[in-house]
Amino acid sequence: MKKILTIFVGAFLALGVSVCSAKTPDVGEANKDQNIQIFGVDNSKGAIDAKSIEQAFNASGLVVDVNNNMNSIFEKRYNHIHHKSYNLAIFHSDKLILKLIKKYPNIGFITPLSMSIYSDDAKKTINVSTLSLNGMARITKIPVTDPDLIEYAKLVDGALHKALPNGHYQLLSHAVKPSNKPLTTEFTTEFTLEDGATYADAKQAFEEEFEGELGPVGFLIPKSYKLQEGLLKENGQDDYDFYDTYSIIRFNAIYPVSKNHPDAGAFAPFSLVIYKKKDEKTVHIGFPSVDNWIDDLDITDEESIKAVHETHGMIENILKELTQ
Repeated sequence: MKKILTIFVGAFLALGVSVCSAKTPDVGEANKDQNIQIFGVDNSKGAIDAKSIEQAFNASGLVVDVNNNMNSIFEKRYNHIHHKSYNLAIFHSDKLILKLIKKYPNIGFITPLSMSIYSDDAKKTINVSTLSLNGMARITKIPVTDPDLIEYAKLVDGALHKALPNGHYQLLSHAVKPSNKPLTTEFTTEFTLEDGATYADAKQAFEEEFEGELGPVGFLIPKSYKLQEGLLKENGQDDYDFYDTYSIIRFNAIYPVSKNHPDAGAFAPFSLVIYKKKDEKTVHIGFPSVDNWIDDLDITDEESIKAVHETHGMIENILKELTQ
């Protein structure tokens, strides 16, 4: 394969700067430039839990594909948990993906979206963290004024209000630090077809090799999406030879980070996209840069910083090797 490594820096490097002045629905002035949002409510009676939140999202026009109790996993792996409850979930909207992918292939960077659902004994609240409208626009480079992206953010907003009645957006306790690191890590390559092979065959071989590299270094794939073979084809869209996304997580990263930053679930699991348009030879592969968690969440403890750097470096190096 011919390697054409490109890491896009562009005009979106400053993490502390909003893409535009538009506000995430129902968020106060103090949070309007933030890239994540935390929606919480008093849960002293314990009436709300991760399952009821999943049901509310599903009833609001979103599909929750995975909703994992991380405390169960953390207890087994690390013999310790940080929060009374801690779930990581992924979700998406078929309707909005269909609209946005026609204009912006980069919607794959947030397909699926992710969220953390967490509570603590001290505050007696249950909270859900997700990407804000600004955060969605920043990662995908979709204009924050795009009506379909705004509709996506409003859909999430409606689901949060349905899931946590009488809840409100919280003032975030950390500031986003300016950064000169790229927001996304992207690669382009070309697949060489053997006799009789199709691009879908070549992509499958690439993905099998990719998945084989991920497991031994501690990555898991909770869910993958073959959008061209499924959603797009079923709705009469045939612009791609393939368009796949992966939801990827590494427990050794999210475990230390979530101790002080449970809202990191807005970024984790993260999505990796691989696609090829029918009228192009180029294969595009990319993921939101994990290194940006450090500045975006204002992470300061050395254990978490090390884990984030390791996680980013591992997946970047795997993709460099595979796109040579």
